[in-house]
Order: sequence, then C-alpha cells, then structure tokens
Amino acid sequence: MIKFFFKITRWLAGGALLLGLAAWFYPEKFLTVDSGPATADVIIVIGGGSHERPLRAAELFQQHAAARVFITGAGDDGINRQLLIAHGVPARAIEIENQSTTTCENAEFTLRRLRAEHVQRAILVTSWYHARRAEKTFAHFAPELTFYSRPSYFAFAREDWKKLGINKRMRLEFLKLPGYWIRYGINPI
Repeated sequence: MIKFFFKITRWLAGGALLLGLAAWFYPEKFLTVDSGPATADVIIVIGGGSHERPLRAAELFQQHAAARVFITGAGDDGINRQLLIAHGVPARAIEIENQSTTTCENAEFTLRRLRAEHVQRAILVTSWYHARRAEKTFAHFAPELTFYSRPSYFAFAREDWKKLGINKRMRLEFLKLPGYWIRYGINPI
C-alpha cells in the first residue's frame, strides 16, 4: 500500500512539474483567458497596464458589446477616461471607481456598485497576461454574475515581451496566482 502511495505521489508531482514547465515556457497559453465575442451590461476596464486596456474597451464599445464602460483602479483612471473619450466613448457612458489598488480591490469595490445597479453580465478588459487572475477574482467575489474576459493582446508576441517590459509583469503573474489562491481562496485553474 505504501509503494502504491509513493507511486501515485511521484506521478502527481511529475504531472505538476510538467504543467509548471509548460506554463513557464508558454505563459501566453496559460495566462490568457478570452471568452470570445459577447454582449453584456457593462465593460469593466481594470487599472494597470499601459494604454492597451482602455483602447480595447473603446473597441468593444464601438462593436456594441455594452452600452457602458466602468473604469476601476486608482491612479490611471483619469488617463483611461481620456483615452476612452478620445476613441469614441461618450463621457456619459463612463463610470469610475478610483479607490482600488489591487485586482482584489478592483473586484470588491466595483462589484458593490454593479450589484446596486443590478448588473448581470460584465466584460472584463485587462492585459492578456492578467486575464486569468482578473476573471477568477471577479468570479470568486460575484459567482452570481456572468463575466466575459476580452483582454488586450498588446505585446502578445514573444519578441515584444522583453523590449516592452511585459516579461517582468507576465512572470509576476506566476507569483500572484498562487498568492491569491493562498490569501483569498481564488483558485487559478
């Protein structure tokens, strides 16, 4: 019986190691979550990244994916609003939550307002490398709502990772995913 237990343990450890290596060498396959075309009550632009998140949200707005855009995150909310307006989103269609400083707070603070407004479906817009953690975090705190992930693919090509600074941000996600699992119980898989 003990031999069987050790054999199973070795297989599980080997499988976990292979999965970890695959995620490390092909992070774009593991970190990116894209639900595909969807319509919702609101598009949520999660703070952070560069200019790519509000531009992706404006693109989705122009495609009539949702009639409103909600910006969440302190610090870059003003520039994100300006970029949305500059790319065709009317100011009256934009709402801002500017107190949150983490993905977890983005979800908590945004969801309070969305629940008050009886929102049922939301499109999450973030960077491709942040999409898994963002989608899992919002779904964890609001399992009664439906979330669609529609990330930006800015610097998705492997040759752009280092020169645009994405490499560091992307690799940090591999620390943040288990960190969120341990701290908040948000399963990254």
